Formats: sequence, structure tokens, C-alpha cells
Amino acid sequence: MRVIGIDPGLRNLGWGVIDMVGGRLSHVANGILHPEGDDLAMRLLSLFEALTAVIAAHAPDAAAVEQTFVNKDGAGTLKLGQARGIALLAPARAGLTVGEYAPNAIKKTVVGVGHADKAQVAHMVRHQLPGVTLAGPDAADALAIAICHAHHLQSAGRLAAAIRGAA
Repeated sequence: MRVIGIDPGLRNLGWGVIDMVGGRLSHVANGILHPEGDDLAMRLLSLFEALTAVIAAHAPDAAAVEQTFVNKDGAGTLKLGQARGIALLAPARAGLTVGEYAPNAIKKTVVGVGHADKAQVAHMVRHQLPGVTLAGPDAADALAIAICHAHHLQSAGRLAAAIRGAA
């Protein structure tokens, strides 16, 4: 199964694609999208078109996006929410199911600690995907989101198999 993780952002939208075969994960690609345009509408359109192209190029089977929480800057949170809408819309338009995960859940899955910093996340992504070259912190976060989703899909698959076996 191929999974794309998306770390939404209006200036930097990170993406990362991994393959999961059994319990083994491998890196496919990662990058950071930088929207073009001066106004918000053009930046959102640029993000949508670029993310749609990434999805078409790598043909994932599933997608995952980081959830956004409200912070002190309401206007900034609203703009991030609009970028997050693009991060949900592009994979949904491609027919993918989209998982959503809280930042602490992603960090706990990948690092083992829910309040890990970006350097710890990047280190564990490199450890779990040997040989990966990270395009930057946002791409590392996106790969962490993909890893988190892959682990959750794997757990759900084992649970479904156990239920079928018990029935």
C-alpha cells in the first residue's frame, strides 16, 4: 500500500510518500510545495494544482493530513485551515480516503513521545526510512504523518482479520 502524508501550510506544504509492504516501510518521495501568487485565492489554487500533480505522479492508495488546532493568532489559524482544506480536497478528489491525526498522536507514533520537537521527528523518520533525504522539516513532518497512518492502517487490518477469524 502506498500512503501520502500531507503537512498543510500556506507558505510551505510538506508532502511525503511511503510504501508499506507487510510491516516494512520504504521511502518513495518527499517535498515541499511553495504556492505562487500574491493573493490568497491564487496561493490556494497554486497549492491545489501542485498537490494534485504530486498525487497523480505517485498514485497513493491512501492519504493522511495533520489536524490543526486553534492558536493565539485567529487570522493565522483561519488561513492555515484554508490550506488544510486544500490538503483534504486534493486527495479526496483523487478518490482517496483521508485519515486525520493530531500532532501529538503523530509524534507519539513515530517518536514514542507526544511532545517531541521537529529535530526528534526528523531523526526518527530517517531511522524508520533508511537512506531518505529530507526536503526540509515540513517534508519530514509529512513523512511522519504517512508513517503514522501506515501504522494505523496496519493495526486496523490486523483487527479486522482477528474479528473475521473469531466469527
